[in-house]
Amino acid sequence: MTRRQKEPLRALTDEERQEVERISRATSEPMTRVVRAKALLAVAQGLSYTAAAKACGRRSGDAIAQLVERFNREGLAALTPKHGGGAKVQYTAQQRQQILAVAQQQPELEIDGVSQWSLVTLQRRLRASGEAFATISTYTIGQVLHEAGYSWQNSRSWCKTGNALRRRKSGVVTVVDPDAEVKKT
Repeated sequence: MTRRQKEPLRALTDEERQEVERISRATSEPMTRVVRAKALLAVAQGLSYTAAAKACGRRSGDAIAQLVERFNREGLAALTPKHGGGAKVQYTAQQRQQILAVAQQQPELEIDGVSQWSLVTLQRRLRASGEAFATISTYTIGQVLHEAGYSWQNSRSWCKTGNALRRRKSGVVTVVDPDAEVKKT
């Protein structure tokens, strides 16, 4: 005999049911979303939490109970996992956009001392920009750029290969590597 469910699943709206069914059959969705959608559908069909857990390949009915409780509160957002451990997210989405905006600007040779960004020079510029980035690391900058689709090491799209601006006593000089094309191949 099973215990009474403390918080049963609320009735799904037609839109929610269609979306949950779509996610449960999707091959392009993350697996956690698919499994959670299958569990919700099993509970909606009248299965107990334990039976729903077994039907979607899980062991614990308690996890299904927590999912149902979260679904009742948040709706379809409950299918998406939240931050699951590790260090807490330190920079907001707006601050991450600021990091990307600085990275997309061309560095100023007089201020930054370089003609192309590196992670260290981006770090220096961000740390000088304000208190919000006073302790930002190059690892964090690299992660933000990677999440935004930048690939610095593989494509080297952030600098021209073979040309470099160097600061000399006489001023800024463009240095050209005559073997750049040979080195690329």
